[in-house]
Amino acid sequence: MCRNIHTLHNFEPTATDDEVHAAALQFVRKISGSTKPSNANAEAFNRAVEEIAHTSRHLLADLVSTAPSKNREVEAEKAKARSAKRFAAA
Repeated sequence: MCRNIHTLHNFEPTATDDEVHAAALQFVRKISGSTKPSNANAEAFNRAVEEIAHTSRHLLADLVSTAPSKNREVEAEKAKARSAKRFAAA
């Protein structure tokens, strides 16, 4: 599950709310051990996702970097190459 959480800082354009929410959802899924909570836990699960997404948006807004912004397409290609190398060796 954690492989689905991607770096969101220092990209141009900046991370969207959907990207931040998806990362928060993956984080909550990982720490809760559940991809879909029971009805009894749904409210707590959803609240945690929203709170983590909210905090993550603040974090991303406050972070500074002197490095040039990353390009999403270039980073995706690098990830594909790493994956191909990793699975070819298996």
